[in-house]
Amino acid sequence: MTESIVYLGLGANVGDARATIAAAFADLQQLPGTHGHRCSALFLSDPVDADGPGYTNAVACFETAMSPHSVLAAIQRIEGRHGRERSYRNAPRTLDLDLLLHGQVSLSTPELTVPHPRLHLRAFVLVPLFSLEPDLVVPGLGAIRSLLPAVSAQVIERLY
Repeated sequence: MTESIVYLGLGANVGDARATIAAAFADLQQLPGTHGHRCSALFLSDPVDADGPGYTNAVACFETAMSPHSVLAAIQRIEGRHGRERSYRNAPRTLDLDLLLHGQVSLSTPELTVPHPRLHLRAFVLVPLFSLEPDLVVPGLGAIRSLLPAVSAQVIERLY
């Protein structure tokens, strides 16, 4: 099976968000059949379509032969280990892991849509993604750099 580069959004706004994101990245590095793990810097952003404190965000990537649904199942297990609850849509959370891209795959099932359907609308995704992979081309949307102007009014601050 061929390998793909997978990009994940990492976010948290409950508890020690920085420590949780660092621990989640360490968990991702332990996933079997993955390698070449990288993570963007951390960024702070206001919640979008939600209440609660600001989010700490990052984007991570790795190479794997895992299917998109297998990656989804793995990241949902990691969220669960970090106390993720799904009490209501866009609720504050200890950890949110989103599958943003899985190579050049485009799919839409009841459980999963790839590329992530709101990827191009969120500075907290695009800015860390651009910092990690500035020449990335998103299937169906184009070059990441061409998507950035549409989110330029959203406030996002690089932490480190």
